[in-house]
Amino acid sequence: MDQLPLTTVAGSLEGGGRVVDTYKRALATAASVAAYAMLARGMARELLPEELRAAVRWGAAFVRARLGAGDKERHTIVIRRQFDTGCYSENHLFDAARAYLATKIDPRAMRRLCLARSRHKEPDGSSSWSTLLCMDDGGSTTDAFEGVEFRWTSIETGGDDGKKGKGHRTPRETLELSFDAEHTDTALERYVPFIMSTAEQLQRLDRALKIFMNEGRSWHGINHHHPATFDTLAMGSALKRAVIDDLDRFLKRKEYYRRIGKAWKRGYLLHGPPGTGKSSLVAAMANYLRFNLYDLDLSEVRLNSALQRLLIAMPNKSILVIEDIDCCFDAMSREDPKMLVSADAYNSSDSSDDDGHTGAHKQQNVTLSGLLNFIDGLWSTTGEERIIVFTTNYKDRLDPALLRRGRMDMHIYMGFCCWEAFKTLARNYHLVDDHVLFPEIQELLAAVEVTPAEVSEMLLRSEDADVALRVLTEFLHNKRRKARKEETEIKNDEVEKAM
Repeated sequence: MDQLPLTTVAGSLEGGGRVVDTYKRALATAASVAAYAMLARGMARELLPEELRAAVRWGAAFVRARLGAGDKERHTIVIRRQFDTGCYSENHLFDAARAYLATKIDPRAMRRLCLARSRHKEPDGSSSWSTLLCMDDGGSTTDAFEGVEFRWTSIETGGDDGKKGKGHRTPRETLELSFDAEHTDTALERYVPFIMSTAEQLQRLDRALKIFMNEGRSWHGINHHHPATFDTLAMGSALKRAVIDDLDRFLKRKEYYRRIGKAWKRGYLLHGPPGTGKSSLVAAMANYLRFNLYDLDLSEVRLNSALQRLLIAMPNKSILVIEDIDCCFDAMSREDPKMLVSADAYNSSDSSDDDGHTGAHKQQNVTLSGLLNFIDGLWSTTGEERIIVFTTNYKDRLDPALLRRGRMDMHIYMGFCCWEAFKTLARNYHLVDDHVLFPEIQELLAAVEVTPAEVSEMLLRSEDADVALRVLTEFLHNKRRKARKEETEIKNDEVEKAM
């Protein structure tokens, strides 16, 4: 067999070694370049302004397009402010998108912006102002959703370049939403609904809350300016946190309620002595959820049919409140024959007065069954995302049907003023978190029963924190002396009876 010369083998080995060395150097150089690129990118994010970074991105996109690397198909959704259906109609998606983008626009990163302020006048004569920041014609911004980048552009079309006259056409405002074609389903099925729901939330936060009262068969509302919030509410922190968590969980469970086949509503029974903050808790819930209040006075409702009309007329995202529910159906059975009227009386009362009132029939004929039908009966599915709140000072007087498990989802006891509740009140009224009298007040609160309303009244006696806290301390001492005296008298009476 022929053998290769040793010089040839040595040359081959030497050439292979040079190739390996060259390959290693190339790898090291690539790694160094990648590291420097990552470092430069991080420094650019920290040091370069957004305008310059945007220019670099534009240049990179231009180069990719020239080199054939940017061949991805793009889709564009055109959202006009008005659409022609015989007569021009407002496009609610346009308003929702503009309100949503106002939260995404960075004023420092855009050269031209539109700023608008609008005044909304309420029926009661009050007014409120709102500010809206939006893109000018030709302006654009990007938004990220579920890892997908969406580009928004503002365009005006159809104008006459400033010409005036009979044939003058006003420019039409349009928003264009652009994205990669592969993300079309994400845009239409998730991103657009997300924009609508976000804009609805923003609108609800900005609007003035109202409280409605029933008169006959209709609701009449006024602005509701109750300042109560969960931060200022005088109640234990654990109970307060439990209520907030329950409300948050309820808001997120639309699909869950639909899946299990239940109406999307939540019921709360607030019970406890007078002056313990039940009404304030209702107001705090309304302010937290930004839901309007519907305060139902059952003494104004004469028939179950009128009650049904009122409850059906309530919109979604609202709170129904019935205060002192124990007084509404006092000593009534759900099938008490005394509360039922004959068909003739029903027909005459229903037809003689549009408000359900007659001169001959003033008897209230609303039954507890009619109300319960709306809470969890067949009529309970006539609305969504509703809160139902009953309040009572005497839970033991309620009909057992109201206390049945599952009827009112959460029973909240509003008790006497505890130490945590007092600290909240002291902070609210006098901006104090600590005081030399606090230990004494804490000891007295543990010994006597006093409502938050009584504590608030004492704290209002003076704007000077020292004076107000001394007044409260003396009030609590008097309460304890009175309680001890009554306790002694009861014991003496028991001894006398035993003898």
